Amino acid sequence: MTYNAGHYDVIVIGAGHAGVEAGLAAAKRGAKTLMLTLNLDLVAFMPCNPSIGGPAKGVVVREIDALGGAMGKVIDKTHIQMRLLNTRKGPAVRALRAQADKPLYIKEMKRVLESQENLTLRQGMVEKLLVEDDQIKGVVTETKAAYYAPTVIVTTGTFMRGRVIIGDLSYESGPNNQRTSVSLSEQLEELGIEMVRFKTGTPMRVNSRTIDYSKTEIQPGEQEPRFFSYETTEFITDQIPCWLTYTNEDTHKIINDNLGLSAMYSGMIKGTGPRYCPSIEDKIVRFNDKPRHQIFLEPEGRDTEEVYVQGLSTSLPEYIQKEMMETVPGLEKAEIMRAGYAIEYDSVVPTKLWPTLETKKISGLFTAGQINGTSGYEEAAGQGLMAGINAAAKALDLETLILDRSQGYIGVMIDDLVTKGTDEPYRLLTSRAEFRLMLRHDNADLRLTEIGHRIGTISDERYERFLEKKRVIEEEKNRLEQVILKPTDDVQAAIEESGGSTLKEAARATDLLRRPEMKYDVIAKLTPSDIPLSDEAAEQVEIQIKYTGYIKKALEQIERMRKMETKTIPEDLDYDEVHGLATEARDRLKEVRPLSVGQASRVSGVNPADVSILLVYIEQGNIARVSGE
Repeated sequence: MTYNAGHYDVIVIGAGHAGVEAGLAAAKRGAKTLMLTLNLDLVAFMPCNPSIGGPAKGVVVREIDALGGAMGKVIDKTHIQMRLLNTRKGPAVRALRAQADKPLYIKEMKRVLESQENLTLRQGMVEKLLVEDDQIKGVVTETKAAYYAPTVIVTTGTFMRGRVIIGDLSYESGPNNQRTSVSLSEQLEELGIEMVRFKTGTPMRVNSRTIDYSKTEIQPGEQEPRFFSYETTEFITDQIPCWLTYTNEDTHKIINDNLGLSAMYSGMIKGTGPRYCPSIEDKIVRFNDKPRHQIFLEPEGRDTEEVYVQGLSTSLPEYIQKEMMETVPGLEKAEIMRAGYAIEYDSVVPTKLWPTLETKKISGLFTAGQINGTSGYEEAAGQGLMAGINAAAKALDLETLILDRSQGYIGVMIDDLVTKGTDEPYRLLTSRAEFRLMLRHDNADLRLTEIGHRIGTISDERYERFLEKKRVIEEEKNRLEQVILKPTDDVQAAIEESGGSTLKEAARATDLLRRPEMKYDVIAKLTPSDIPLSDEAAEQVEIQIKYTGYIKKALEQIERMRKMETKTIPEDLDYDEVHGLATEARDRLKEVRPLSVGQASRVSGVNPADVSILLVYIEQGNIARVSGE
């Protein structure tokens, strides 16, 4: 017998990285939001690596912050090390990566949630979704509490029918020996939500006091202040190093000799694992020509001795884990505190979702995070943010938000998922973004803050600061366009010191800045400005001037793409009436139901000829729709 436990606008199931961003975004938009989680002590828990960011992923964290999310602010307050990657490469591939203090990250995120207006945080296991006539109505917990809402966001991560595997040992569990959700997964299948089985894994954690660091290479953080959030003003300077070591022939021999004991190769694991984060067994088999593989030793926090052994993810039996670890320099006497394991779990097929992350089958039901087939905290958080924004929009009749591929990596990811689907845990890569020159780490606020303010997730105060930053950037760019530098001794000396060829005649400051070797600070010394530029604004001036030609070409490509995106397709279009489509294209279009011709062109199995036929059919205006929809 259930009891009425309350009415809300949005209910979020789960409080991992997707769940927390979903709940915060919905609440910021004014939705009365309930977040239900299995364990309040493990809000935003990191079950795998203790880090945030990296190539593409770090840009997502900045995009989350530019849209009013929490991940960037929290990692800025709780990291033990911060580094800017790819500094010798162009701005399109630079990204921040932070080592997290895992316990402190949880504590700070929980504080953020508890202080958010409109958000109720509650511990409880959801056993059932309340659905009537393909419309979500609420949820019921195992304690028989019925919570009602017109929208529900499922962010269960790897907990749906989770199964932990270590060698021949297998048991039902979520990450970190937490309870797993079975009934919810079964109900989703009963409701017609198509599911797949995926797999991921994690390495052992060892006691720092038992590591011989003299046999490893130190990997220090940076002393220069770095930050993910555009609102961060205080910086952590006492950073803790990570350490680098390597596997060797002895390690590889132990693994090869015991492959039959690995759940990956014994047949115990049925789910598909992530290509870009393979187990050590998979690395040895796939890259058998490599004499060694990197192993990073990453502290899990300031007040714990646990060290994450990045690179030794495994499902081998525990005693084999110990044997192989003893062959790695520095880990010969290391004590395992937690064994590595593989975990299988259920995911929904993401092509069954609209770009808002609402399910096509059940109105008002959204999914976000690893349940949608992704891997990584950042990918989960980005989806959670968008699901929260759009669930609140549906509940309160507000503006929905769909980012296109030119606006952010979040837009690239969601479009990839709902249009192309994925047959393995999806990971964001810079190569997935055709407009990556525009989707940089440094300009996320310029791309997205205005959108965040418009939908209500960015405050007026922050927006005013953003507008001032934009103003001074444009003012300085205009000023430099007017400045003429003559070949004086000071100018020539500055150019030579920068490694460039001296001037033969006077040149505009902007033309000089476009030289590859020239930096803005050199120009600024030669032609001082009264404009109050922050380091961030100065960086924008340099990048926007230096890459003007490339940016112009990218904007032209984006404009062509947007023309295709504006040609909408009715979601109930009857593709059987579009004569001339290839059979594969027709089947895939009926499955995905793209909302624009641009999206249709990216559906796997749809070729340019099919797109042309579809375009002509739509432009004729005599559109047949599926009956009953």
